[in-house]
Amino acid sequence: MASEDDFTRLGDLRATPGATRQRTRVGRGTGSGHGKTSRRGHKGQQSRSGYSKKPGFEGGQMPLQRRLPKRGFRNIFKKEYSEVNVGKLARFDAGVAVDAAAALSPHAAAVGAAAAPRREGRGRRPGRSLSARRRFE
Repeated sequence: MASEDDFTRLGDLRATPGATRQRTRVGRGTGSGHGKTSRRGHKGQQSRSGYSKKPGFEGGQMPLQRRLPKRGFRNIFKKEYSEVNVGKLARFDAGVAVDAAAALSPHAAAVGAAAAPRREGRGRRPGRSLSARRRFE
């Protein structure tokens, strides 16, 4: 059985020597090396209090996100599809006319009426004939 001295207590934890640095104390006199201007240099916007650089700002140079060309676009004529797996058509009886609403019936409400059905190749094709009222894309 391990004794109590074998375990490190939370209060005994210390960082590895050299892993941490002391914070820089600025504005504490010229002898410190960081007095007077407090590491900010002379004049200029960056030396003022309240200064914060905007993300992407490059000092007046055209920013990178404006120099690079835009990519892609949104096609307003895009046609929405919802997939109908061939294996799911097996639930219909032989000779039944299958329309888009019947093929999508399990999730027709979620997909919406605007989505056209598209036949996919997952599953086994039913061994009987089915006729489609509307051509699957």
